[in-house]
Amino acid sequence: MAVRRQRIWITRAQPGAEATAERVRALGHDAMVSPLLQVRNLTGVDIDLTGVAALAFTSANGVRAFADGCAERAIRVFAVGSATAQAARAAGFRSVLSADGDVDALAEGIGLRRRELKGAVLHPGASEPAGDFAGALRKHGVEARHLILYETGPVALSDERTELLVQCDAALLHSPRAAQVLAKLLKVRPAPGLRALGLSKAVIKPLSRTAMGGKAYPPFPLEAALLNLIDRRP
Repeated sequence: MAVRRQRIWITRAQPGAEATAERVRALGHDAMVSPLLQVRNLTGVDIDLTGVAALAFTSANGVRAFADGCAERAIRVFAVGSATAQAARAAGFRSVLSADGDVDALAEGIGLRRRELKGAVLHPGASEPAGDFAGALRKHGVEARHLILYETGPVALSDERTELLVQCDAALLHSPRAAQVLAKLLKVRPAPGLRALGLSKAVIKPLSRTAMGGKAYPPFPLEAALLNLIDRRP
């Protein structure tokens, strides 16, 4: 049970937001679902797998966008973490390996297996990725391509909704992009009592210069570890 019942702002995009909210409620806290980002799959994208040996997914959104646009499921998949790996398996991919880390760990792990790959690694992702993942793969000696399949944009929040959200005890952040949106919002409406709990150090980094009630990330980029931070006061 929760040490103290808290109001937790779930900032991640749907459909993952509802699953996170259920886990937060199971811990004895109130979950306020209000995504900072919305995801829109692009239409008419030609998914060419010629010369591709594997797929690398850095988010469940990438998995869903690829699965919606291509029926191929036999190709090998590398996933950044357990949630993304679970999404890939749920979509029907049979060979899925999770890095259980961040994008740097994923790139390094694929690099260690580059001799097993007889072709390129395709990274289906967003139009504005948090970093150059394909470039990171190339630095590890891996032939890589980036394929834009979806775009994310900030959700417009009303002043009334914003006022309610910034009074929460903590905001859960699953991506650097969401943290960027939150940092911009807090410049207009400061919330010195709001804690930012990010999935990883990279996720929380955009808030480094934002005055808040605290910032923290777990030792492992897993949602279960992230949720454990709720009851841990600095």
